[in-house]
Amino acid sequence: MAILKKAAFYTLGCKLNFSETSTIARDFTSEGFERVDFSETADVYVINTCSVTENADKRFKSIVKQAQRSNPDAFVAAIGCYAQLKPEELADVAGVDLVLGATEKFNITSYINDLLANPERRAVDGAEIHSCEIQDADFYVGSYAIGDRTRAFLKVQDGCDYKCTYCTIPLARGISRSDTLENVLSNAAEISAKGIKEIVLTGVNIGDYGKGEFGNKKHEHTFFDLCQALDEVEGIHRLRISSIEPNLLKNETIDFVAQSKTFVPHFHIPLQSGSDVLLKLMRRRYMTNVYVDRVTRIKSIMPDACIGVDVIVGFPGETEALFLETYNFLNTLEISYLHVFTYSERENTPAATMENVVPKKLRAKRSKMLRGLSAKKRRAFYETQLGNTLTVLFESENKQGYIHGFTQNYVKVKHPWDPALVNTLHDVSLCEIDEDGLVRFIFT
Repeated sequence: MAILKKAAFYTLGCKLNFSETSTIARDFTSEGFERVDFSETADVYVINTCSVTENADKRFKSIVKQAQRSNPDAFVAAIGCYAQLKPEELADVAGVDLVLGATEKFNITSYINDLLANPERRAVDGAEIHSCEIQDADFYVGSYAIGDRTRAFLKVQDGCDYKCTYCTIPLARGISRSDTLENVLSNAAEISAKGIKEIVLTGVNIGDYGKGEFGNKKHEHTFFDLCQALDEVEGIHRLRISSIEPNLLKNETIDFVAQSKTFVPHFHIPLQSGSDVLLKLMRRRYMTNVYVDRVTRIKSIMPDACIGVDVIVGFPGETEALFLETYNFLNTLEISYLHVFTYSERENTPAATMENVVPKKLRAKRSKMLRGLSAKKRRAFYETQLGNTLTVLFESENKQGYIHGFTQNYVKVKHPWDPALVNTLHDVSLCEIDEDGLVRFIFT
């Protein structure tokens, strides 16, 4: 019998990366590899990289070193957004053998099997690079993540046609393009058949769904069509929209979620700034009045809905007055939590050459202020939910003697560890907020 080769995977970044890593890992399994944890000894280590934040770049080297400590002779491959944007930089990292760009990553098993069969090709002074021009990334590869978590991340869209001045994603992932409706529904049914209770729809710009289907700019189906079709797939208990641009979140989608059988009342809507001056500098496709309208619409028909917000602090030109404008805008808005990103300069973006750069210490101070506001907003939202009877999906990990779970509207709860609860849905009554900010409950 042939010796079973082992492969391990590490994912940096977003839900979309997790979905693609999971699909690529299944390709390895079908090629005869055994998937093992990244902390274990493997023959191949695959690192799916991210370029959104400076920290993700810096973490790459330490992850490579971790792989080398486990097995100095293993092949190490870098894929993903950072690998597309800066392949030479990753290839120069000691221990890296292979760097694959935006399209090549989906053929990684062919490259790896070739290297394993010809180990003498391992470069002494740098890794092999296989990277396309990003304009050639015009085809779509579907993917979904299961097994790693209680919920599944289902990719429905990739790439972006927006030109936000701070963002490298269009450079790393190419044009906006979508999966076919038939394939999304097939993947959703496949996930459901595996006993997964919740599916999170993910992509770079999912509200743009239907655009660029295999390079065709015609919208054969819209995001609203997708939601309606997914709602009819049998066996799905919950569907969650991961993140959607405010200008693409239409009334018809909000109204549909409010009466849906499976879509939960949880929206994550990027804002980035509460200042119209900065939104224009960022080249966002809406102003703050549109954002207020979306939040008001959601809360008017779903008072218990959870609304998460992405916001960037320290963007060039952000004066103290403009930052306070953002802070006060968020403070008065009926939202539930913030994801705060401290602006970091990214090469080949217009923002990187803008004037009026905000000092890094000031960026950090403002970030801390918004994270404090987020904690306040989350607690205030949780307090509105005390006494409500909601449905919890329990997670799979034992964390310091507790099992955690999320209600349909994204309230995080805790309960003494009970393995029988893993991946099950239960109606509970929310009782009190614990000192760690999580909610205790009683079963109903």
